[in-house]
Amino acid sequence: MKTIQDINFKGKKALIRVDFNVPLNNELAVTDATRIEAAKPTIVKILQDGGSCVLMSHLGRPKNKELEFSLQHIVEAASTVLGVQVLFAPDCVGDIAETAVANLKPGEVLLLENLRYYKEETAGDSGFAKKLSKLGDIYVNDAFGSAHRAHASTAIITENFPKNKCFGALLASEINSLEKVLGDSKKPVTAVIGGAKVSSKITVIENILDKIDHLIIGGGMAFTFIKAQGGNIGTSLVEDDKQALALQILKKAKEKAVEIHLPIDVIAADQFSEKANTQISPINQIPEGWMGLDSGPQSNSNFADVISKSKTILWNGPVGVFEMELFSGGTLSLGNAIAKATQQGAFSLVGGGDSVAAVKQFNLSKKVSYVSTGGGAMLEMLEGKTLPGIQAILD
Repeated sequence: MKTIQDINFKGKKALIRVDFNVPLNNELAVTDATRIEAAKPTIVKILQDGGSCVLMSHLGRPKNKELEFSLQHIVEAASTVLGVQVLFAPDCVGDIAETAVANLKPGEVLLLENLRYYKEETAGDSGFAKKLSKLGDIYVNDAFGSAHRAHASTAIITENFPKNKCFGALLASEINSLEKVLGDSKKPVTAVIGGAKVSSKITVIENILDKIDHLIIGGGMAFTFIKAQGGNIGTSLVEDDKQALALQILKKAKEKAVEIHLPIDVIAADQFSEKANTQISPINQIPEGWMGLDSGPQSNSNFADVISKSKTILWNGPVGVFEMELFSGGTLSLGNAIAKATQQGAFSLVGGGDSVAAVKQFNLSKKVSYVSTGGGAMLEMLEGKTLPGIQAILD
């Protein structure tokens, strides 16, 4: 795997695909610079070598080059994070971009305008990729969040850099961290799969059964498993058409000697609201008109016990509606158990939008081994898929 560490960028212009698809407020100011911070080690390494950086990214899903999607709104935050004044080119291909790159000096950073202002980007157009390729000597992919897309800037562009392409520091560490869980993992390995639906995680569960010892299933998807086994779940979220599939997963897990841990009690509520009345209820005896919105105290204790004995932990998805304080206890308890196991030497990988949001909300980011920056990309890797943006560098 060729990374930026294998290249000296002195006098070179690095064309770097970053993921600066960051949230903006109504004033179009960056509200969370995590993704910019994640790209910093790659950019700093290249600048310290004596090279310059040409950054390309998308922002949102523009239809007609709307101003709100311009990457000029990111310049101030990027300059602050990187500690160097970031220059901006109001186009990402053509004369404007090429002139800006030609004038770029070693030690400078140039951010190009939004790639998705051109529909050729998402179409994976090779002509557009060729125009982009004129803007650098070496291509660096550091955008894990977009690595599962075969877009012009993430995969097709590499055809123009047969020998001069590599992974950035972030993308390399994402690949290595997933490899620690899926390939070279210390046992026992525990996966925590939460969130609302079985259907969105089914291929992940099927792919990881061969690699894990324990599977904790929480959140809304747990009720499909409980109902399939004959439990009463009140008005809790359920996918009735996935009950047979849930039983199949339980059977497969048993055949592979994977121990499945479902919640045994829940915090049930009489409405989906912070103002709801609540009660602790066995998960298979939720009263009519009530819904489970968080894992209960006995479940939390059981999950913490499993995690405390684990050497490798993958966490994807919350075990309750943690956005509401009333139903955040289960996800917080789980996060704390993972943090404690990590402190005692376990390797923990957290990924997927909601679990990343939970880790941030509970200030646990620094207490786990690795927080993945790419939700969809990480899920596809866990499903065993080859990501186009990664394969293109390896080819």
